[in-house]
Formats: sequence, C-alpha cells, structure tokens
Amino acid sequence: MARRTADTADAALKALAEPRRREILRVVWAGELPATDIASCFPEVTRSAISQHLGVLREAGLVTERRDGTRRLYRANRDEMAKLRTFLDDYWTTGLERLRDAAESAERRKERH
Repeated sequence: MARRTADTADAALKALAEPRRREILRVVWAGELPATDIASCFPEVTRSAISQHLGVLREAGLVTERRDGTRRLYRANRDEMAKLRTFLDDYWTTGLERLRDAAESAERRKERH
C-alpha cells in the first residue's frame, strides 16, 4: 500500500511540476468545465496542448473527466488532492522527526564529552 501511495504521489507531483498544469487545475478547482472553456482561459496555448495537459492531469488522478455527448467535462479531483496533501504532510513530519532525533542525539554526545 505504501508503494502505491508513493507511486501515486510521484505521478501527481510530476504532473504538477509543469506550471501550465497547475494553472489548469486552478481553473477547474471551483467546478466542472468543458475542455473548450478551459482552453479559452489560455489563448496563447493551442487546444491540442491544453488537451494533452488535461490528459496528464487525468492520468495522475488530479482531474476527473465526464463525457456529455461530444463534450468532455473536467473538474479537480479534490479527494486525490487531499490524499497528496496527507502524503506530503506525513513525509515532512517524518523527516522533521528524524532531524529532531539526530539533533538530540548529537546534543547528548556533546554533553558526554
């Protein structure tokens, strides 16, 4: 289970490493939008590029896609974003605990000498 969580987090973080994808995620955060409306928020980017970005976000589990006739509607997957946040919180908490333990250990060694 931990490996799956780490793999999922890796995919999400790779997707979010691209600034345009983070912008797209912000656009769909408030609610479901058709791909054409999302693309219209980025006039300097081709619709094909927006479609590819949406595909990466979908594959990473960060957005969901629903079809309505010929339209594809996208929305942020808040549950997956919450899981990513929990993973990162746990990651940092564990790292900080190790750092604290190492500092305390070094201080004890220093006091003995």
